[in-house]
Amino acid sequence: PAVLASSRDRLREAAKPLFAERGYESTSTAAICRLAGTSQSQLIKHFTNKQGLLEAIFEYAWEQINPAIRLAIEKIPSSTDKLRIMIDMVLSFMEKDRELRTLFLLEGRRIRGDGHMVVLVPGFLEFVKILDGILKEMAAKGELLQHINPQALRSGLMGTIEGLLRDQLLARPSRFPASYSEADSRAIFSAFLSSCLTK
Repeated sequence: PAVLASSRDRLREAAKPLFAERGYESTSTAAICRLAGTSQSQLIKHFTNKQGLLEAIFEYAWEQINPAIRLAIEKIPSSTDKLRIMIDMVLSFMEKDRELRTLFLLEGRRIRGDGHMVVLVPGFLEFVKILDGILKEMAAKGELLQHINPQALRSGLMGTIEGLLRDQLLARPSRFPASYSEADSRAIFSAFLSSCLTK
């Protein structure tokens, strides 16, 4: 139950819907602490500042996704099947958690003081490492077309997912023309991936 959760968990869980609904800039740390039932000093202790809290939300998400992916693909012999399973799991995760999806798409590109994007938390970099490992396996087995660079394909695949999800998100409040379904998104993604494969 929420009452037993640590102040760190309560702050993270309170910030997520507030950031998603109001936007990162428009959400005050006071509002987060009020919803979490804790103090600003606890926020500073656990996260240093509001940006640290946003990063913690992203990191926590990858801490759920990455082990689930590793478990799902560890006994799959086909590298291409591993990739399809991995992408399907990420899409399902984003479809289920709309607040997280909103934050990834609209707040993830925020630049930190050190010049890096907020989204580049260790968990995300671990996800990229898993994905790159699968794409390298595919290249080594001759499953990718010869002229396809695995890292370029990874960026293309991730950009495709991001673009499809972001335009759907924008379509709701602004009448942006993106009235396709989640099944349509998956079909486009699958067609893009298939065009890079030898079979």
